[in-house]
Amino acid sequence: MITNLESAFSVIANSSKRSAIREILKLTQKPDIISFAGGLPSADSFPVEDIRRISDHILSTMGTTALQYGTTEGCVQLKDQLIAHYACDGTLMNRDNLLITTSSQQGLDLVAKIFINPGDTVICGLPSYLGGISAFRSYGAKLEGIELDAQGMRSDLLEQKLEALKKIGVKPKFIYIIPDFQNPAGITMPVARRKEILELAYRYDVLIVEDSPYRELRFDGEAQDMIYKIDTTGHVIALGTFSKILAPGFRTGWAIGHPEIIDKLVVAKQATDLCTPAILQLIIARYMEEGLLHKNLPRTIAMYREKRDLMLKCFDENMPEGVSWTEPEGGLFLFMTLPKHMNAEKLFAVAIENKVAFVLGQTFYCDGGGQNTLRLNFSFATHEQIVEGVKRLAKAIKEYK
Repeated sequence: MITNLESAFSVIANSSKRSAIREILKLTQKPDIISFAGGLPSADSFPVEDIRRISDHILSTMGTTALQYGTTEGCVQLKDQLIAHYACDGTLMNRDNLLITTSSQQGLDLVAKIFINPGDTVICGLPSYLGGISAFRSYGAKLEGIELDAQGMRSDLLEQKLEALKKIGVKPKFIYIIPDFQNPAGITMPVARRKEILELAYRYDVLIVEDSPYRELRFDGEAQDMIYKIDTTGHVIALGTFSKILAPGFRTGWAIGHPEIIDKLVVAKQATDLCTPAILQLIIARYMEEGLLHKNLPRTIAMYREKRDLMLKCFDENMPEGVSWTEPEGGLFLFMTLPKHMNAEKLFAVAIENKVAFVLGQTFYCDGGGQNTLRLNFSFATHEQIVEGVKRLAKAIKEYK
């Protein structure tokens, strides 16, 4: 080993930190701990038999193609299925608008790679997805946070921030938004708010990155138009994934945007992993072609709806006064706010003693705020674990000193 390894690492590598969530998950591996910390889909939602049959079919009929390198842009079979999927709600695109990625996390990394120079400004929500925050910071972005209300990112505060930055000669590279069942808050942005933010993007000539990994997992209410669908000028880049609606093990997602942006993403992806595995794309494409995504998704939604309802019911029955939480219309998460005097990091130690775990809300705040907040996942735990885990969490909150 060289004498000073740290000096050999890049500035970005030395400034990067492990994901706080992934590190917390290591503490929750003990079988007696009930974990609401991860963002894992329920294994009961995985269509194992369908995938086994389709895999056999793909290998039997086009095995050499499936096992060969694919194009960087993605297999046309999967692209065409995604185009048809979006067309169902009137969201139009073509193959040139679409790139297949190795997970939507790669989409975030590629977007950061093609747009961010060290010191550039990116706007995100307070709170916002840690994976996005980490991806943007890894390329040297300076993050400016905008508070959320019950309808998502506040457009009035966004306008104030954009105007203030304009006065000092700073133009953000993009606004990062998770409009559907936001991670971690669970909030859905209504169409009116989406239009307000899009109009601000037009006025200040700033791109929007619309991250929608949970969009299809709606339990209640009406689906809201994608910002990408509302956009008429190419200001929006949309990201999606099969991780939450099929299986995370496929690590397959997509990016939608103006062809010039997609072209730059393709070049960046060529230097990253060359292509997303063809065999995985072909399996997913066949799964969609057979109509199995639309057939199986309602069962997954019903299962998650039951778990969300149970967790909310248990909160009502067990949580002490002064504790509040969001009531998401879909997705995998809800967000809890403790009384102002409480610190979620201190509570975490008490919670672990009570054999229950969560994610600190502070990890989702680019400004270090949210110290009295926590994120809870309801999709992975069993019904029995939800009931017992909420009791343990309520006990920990009551024991907090």
